[in-house]
Amino acid sequence: MVNMVRRKSIPWSFEAGSLLVQRFRPTDEVRLFNAARESIPEVFPFLPWCHPDYERSETRNWLRTAISDWEKGNNFSFGIWDHANRFLGGCGLSRIDEHPVMNLGYWIRTSATGQGVATTVTRSLARFAFDELGMQRIEIVMSTQNHPSQRVAEKSGARFEGILRNRLLLHGQAHDAFLYSLVPDDMATAEPA
Repeated sequence: MVNMVRRKSIPWSFEAGSLLVQRFRPTDEVRLFNAARESIPEVFPFLPWCHPDYERSETRNWLRTAISDWEKGNNFSFGIWDHANRFLGGCGLSRIDEHPVMNLGYWIRTSATGQGVATTVTRSLARFAFDELGMQRIEIVMSTQNHPSQRVAEKSGARFEGILRNRLLLHGQAHDAFLYSLVPDDMATAEPA
């Protein structure tokens, strides 16, 4: 994969409303693990990595990979923190191909859902991708059964582009996916409700 992101130093953190979005560090292991374990019933159907037998060693290995991918300029994974330094979830941008397009993903721990965290972070992370990484398009892809994620995409101002047949493989089964997108011009519009 061609790395097109090395044009300048990339900030490790940014604010999203009252939230801090910060590059993952090895010291985040316990908080990330605890948030994932709390969220298994809600997250597992759509994010198979967050399975019932999820162990701390998986968190540690994922953090190593996330940090390495950041340094290579391929993927940018962030933790989400509130003003009281409570870990709320994760979000990230991953390369699709050599074009200036990235996939945006997010997950919020169960005890922090329904508070607008994912919507706030999605819009701010898209702005980060455009301003700091020089991207021209952000895609948000989710299972057609993942209604909370669909609402986040819509509330963030992303535009629905269609249904991608058999786009996702979840638990060994092909699933159709919704495709939403954001482009720089979308950020000039008023903040969505």
